[in-house]
Amino acid sequence: MSSHLSYEESKKKVFSGLLLLGAVTLIEVAISLFGKGHIFPGLEVKGSTIVLAIVGLALVGLSLYKAYFIIYEFMHMRYEMKGLALTVLLPTTLLIWAIIAFFQEGNSWKERRELINEKNKQEVPKSAPAKQGMLHETSPEVYRLSNLG
Repeated sequence: MSSHLSYEESKKKVFSGLLLLGAVTLIEVAISLFGKGHIFPGLEVKGSTIVLAIVGLALVGLSLYKAYFIIYEFMHMRYEMKGLALTVLLPTTLLIWAIIAFFQEGNSWKERRELINEKNKQEVPKSAPAKQGMLHETSPEVYRLSNLG
């Protein structure tokens, strides 16, 4: 029973966790403002896709760290058995996979819709309608009522 913390120790641990989450959030805000060009006005980040990719990856990494910390510390997953922790994390992983799959599928639909809109805007040249079927053929093998008599 020595694993239980006293009230003061628990309170100190919660406040240190909140300070850590606050610091990570402030870092995320600073990175976002840097990525949008608000911190250094002379530095144009909009044209550089590499910098934007690094900013995006940093934000995703910090957000995943915060999610990990909240789940393992405040939801007490750190103190649970491994099987229970996996039953929580596996559906979360599948949810993340589904979100990525839906974004890719949505992008595919968007590209296909743009292609359809481009095809709809194209002008079709006016020409004589093509003859179709056997009735328009003039070869002698065609059976017509006028040829039977």
